[in-house]
Amino acid sequence: MLVPVMKKVRFDNGAVEVDAALIAAGLGIAPEQVQADMRAGRITSACERGVDEDAGTFRLSFFAGNRRLRLTVDAGGELIRRSTVTTGDPPR
Repeated sequence: MLVPVMKKVRFDNGAVEVDAALIAAGLGIAPEQVQADMRAGRITSACERGVDEDAGTFRLSFFAGNRRLRLTVDAGGELIRRSTVTTGDPPR
């Protein structure tokens, strides 16, 4: 029996759903911690829609302490690029 594989990033009625395991891997935390940290404001996020030559893409950024995960995906949710940056000190 085949089990359908969930896309890592999904767009649904204006909402963006990202697999917690993908966020966790980029921020260096456990997947089960992601939702609680987002609700508590320890992880924040931003979604930007591409324009001009980037039309049809989205940049999703996740911030936790001094780490930033950035995902670039197409309109179908396929991952184009992923980067993680760690800064010296978290913003105050």
